[in-house]
Amino acid sequence: MLQDRVLFIDGEAIVIDKPAGLPVDRPRDRSESLEDRLGELTFGFQRLPLPVHRLDRDTSGCLLLARNPKAHKRFGQAFEAGSVTKRYVAILDGEPAEDVGEIDLPLIKISSEEEGWRMTGAPNGKPALTRWRVLERVKGRALVAFFPETGRTHQLRVHAAEGLGIPIVGDPVYGKGGPAVMLHAAGLIVPREGKPDITAEAPIPVRFHNAGFGRG
Repeated sequence: MLQDRVLFIDGEAIVIDKPAGLPVDRPRDRSESLEDRLGELTFGFQRLPLPVHRLDRDTSGCLLLARNPKAHKRFGQAFEAGSVTKRYVAILDGEPAEDVGEIDLPLIKISSEEEGWRMTGAPNGKPALTRWRVLERVKGRALVAFFPETGRTHQLRVHAAEGLGIPIVGDPVYGKGGPAVMLHAAGLIVPREGKPDITAEAPIPVRFHNAGFGRG
């Protein structure tokens, strides 16, 4: 039940720990999406909450929903203005040479009939900036915290694969693929004027523990 995955709730906002494998929007194959399950998250309100931003289907973690249209607009503006603090964790299929750094790599969408669409780094792309820090190193792989300053599509996945040269474990587009994509939205802070910040922390998922990370 999504009700059991609520990390934050008040009169205008809900943050859930979105499970991996659940798309936010209804996909073309008509498989179940968060859109189909918003009725589980009304908590006495007649109006369905609406997602303010998106996480990829296979990315788990903090997802903000607004409980009324005015809040949805304000939160959306906060994301657009870059005032929202986001923290992700990912397992990389290799180890960076450094322990900290930042990736400044503009991104652009490309497509082909054979492979479909994907994002890639390009000088004429939209600006994209990510700060990062290694948290753990285990058997030739690394658990890394990513702090995106911008919110481009597939930003962290491309910045890992092309910016660091080390894709995220399980990434089917920018890496080798596998049973699970090891990317998790671990923290979210949304500032609000005249109210306390929306603050949420999503615990490290079991799939990370099973891979030998985040046990401490």
